[in-house]
Amino acid sequence: MNPETSLRSDLARQIKKIRRADLVVGIPCFNNEETIGHVIETVSQGLYDHYRDMKAVLLISDGGSTDDTRECAVQASVRLGQQKLVAIYRGLAGKGSALRSVFEAADLLSASACMVVDSDLRSITGEWVHHLLAPVLDHHYDFVAPIYTRYKYDGTITNNIAYNLTRALYGRRVRQPIGGDFAFSLDCARSFSSKAVWDSDIARFGIDIWMTTTALVEGYSVCQSRLGVKAHDSKDPAAHLAPMFRQVLFTLFLLMEQNEMYWKIVTGSEPTEVFGLDAEPDPPPVAINHGALCESFRNGLRQFGVLWEHLFPPEIYADIREAAASPDESMQLKITTWVQILYRLAATFHHWESHRFKLLEIATPLYNARVAAFVNETRDLTSRQAEEVVEAQAKTFEEEKPELLRLWEDRQQISRGLPDSGPL
Repeated sequence: MNPETSLRSDLARQIKKIRRADLVVGIPCFNNEETIGHVIETVSQGLYDHYRDMKAVLLISDGGSTDDTRECAVQASVRLGQQKLVAIYRGLAGKGSALRSVFEAADLLSASACMVVDSDLRSITGEWVHHLLAPVLDHHYDFVAPIYTRYKYDGTITNNIAYNLTRALYGRRVRQPIGGDFAFSLDCARSFSSKAVWDSDIARFGIDIWMTTTALVEGYSVCQSRLGVKAHDSKDPAAHLAPMFRQVLFTLFLLMEQNEMYWKIVTGSEPTEVFGLDAEPDPPPVAINHGALCESFRNGLRQFGVLWEHLFPPEIYADIREAAASPDESMQLKITTWVQILYRLAATFHHWESHRFKLLEIATPLYNARVAAFVNETRDLTSRQAEEVVEAQAKTFEEEKPELLRLWEDRQQISRGLPDSGPL
């Protein structure tokens, strides 16, 4: 059972001694000794440059790092008048528990605004502090999501899943719903802290999409802020993103069940106000192993093809087989096919009560196929031009939503030919 608070007693005493702060900046970390010092010092300089007359507390919330992350955090310098707290949080291991401690600290300190940034950032500047906090402090927004300038092959889970589903389900165009760097009003932070989710998977993974979705569903005022290029410890989809794919999709689908009375009546989408940088620099390239993506997809067809044939209607399965039979450089998985795959996975997740992670495991090669197809579609495009492909895909998710609604209610259609217990 998760503890009633994520704050250890010593940290709680330190916070109470401070009594009150205007701003709280949370930096969740785990084994980030190479970058944590840079992030802390950059945030501190940004606070000094833009909010030196406001009392600021930096809370470095560590998940029990086994390297020298905490030591580096302690050694990092902050500007005069700011306070830095370095502590290990209590609760389930994960970013969600780390952020819970930040929300609780903001509550205890009655902060006017709160922001969080990832600890592996290499491109963070002091301007990020202003771009994230200003919409809360100056424009009275409750929740600020980031917009990054990213290379066309960076953020593949956002581009192909999270942005599309958030937009189609909840009717708002929030470009980076799992971005990692956010700002909140005190009311919003208190609401997040009070939710009974901290003994669930939200505390371990999925916290970013949970916060974005919760803010939208509960009617908080939401905006976005352009931060420029995000350079961090990027990951090759073929080698590193399978667990994240399953975790993000699991959380998205779980939130669909919890909020179905909301998203079922939403049609279309509305833009979300944007603050921050006006000029966007060109992002640096991100390497991607296209051949490994294609091979993973074909291995998935060999391993899970029989299950896919049962999961998806004949025309979708035919598209999958056709894609697998194509040469790597010309392989396509049409946007409409990808939308239908994700919507059927969501409905199947809804109707099956067990083996849900297994369902997402057998779907992982299909994500690799869509990423490989996206690479082929955008190979000769700039990152800005590739953004048009992402937007067209998001529009298709909106247009196909009636099919999701139909499948969501049709257990018999989803369960055709499959065991009641799921795909085992």
